[in-house]
Amino acid sequence: MRRGQIAAILSPAAGNQLPDGCLFAADNAVYGGSYPGDQAYRRWLGSLAPHADRALWVTAPDVVGDHLATLARSRPWLEEIRAMGFPAALCAQNGMEWDHSSDLWEMFDVLFLAGTTQWKMSTAAAELVRVALDHGKPVHVGRVNSRRRLRYSQYLGASSADGTYLTYGPDLLLPRVLEWTRELATHPALFDYEQPDDEAELWSKARRRS
Repeated sequence: MRRGQIAAILSPAAGNQLPDGCLFAADNAVYGGSYPGDQAYRRWLGSLAPHADRALWVTAPDVVGDHLATLARSRPWLEEIRAMGFPAALCAQNGMEWDHSSDLWEMFDVLFLAGTTQWKMSTAAAELVRVALDHGKPVHVGRVNSRRRLRYSQYLGASSADGTYLTYGPDLLLPRVLEWTRELATHPALFDYEQPDDEAELWSKARRRS
């Protein structure tokens, strides 16, 4: 992280500390069911605000799999996150591809591709990423736990991704992840990507490797 090869990802549920001098992103932990509540999340972000110049993005609270509910929940938070000095990330959920609101793309700074796995891997989500890039919004992809999923994220045009893969054995798996990133840097995915494994198989592989 201090060499800039990877960034830190923090969440209020994990309780991990921000390493000195490293880029970071802050996730709300809604997907894992560990969102601490609005007031606790606000206090936690406030503790990170002095380091906002190193933040890649901060996610507004969302509703998994439901774009309209997410937008209603996230809208006031996106303004508040920006006011703290952070780039505000909207979690893209199922159905966002149908939202043609005139002000949608002005509400946030980064598109976090979330949603159910089936939707996230759909052509609709891929098109949504293209629209985000057309609007000048960086894209982050969540739940990326394999080389193929990382290559697919690059193929879509995402500039960053995260997953829990390293938690199954950092000493063993970190060299593998760094190898993936070096490979993608030297051999970008254009049209030769492989269709990612489904999520159940990814988790099974990760457990076996741990």
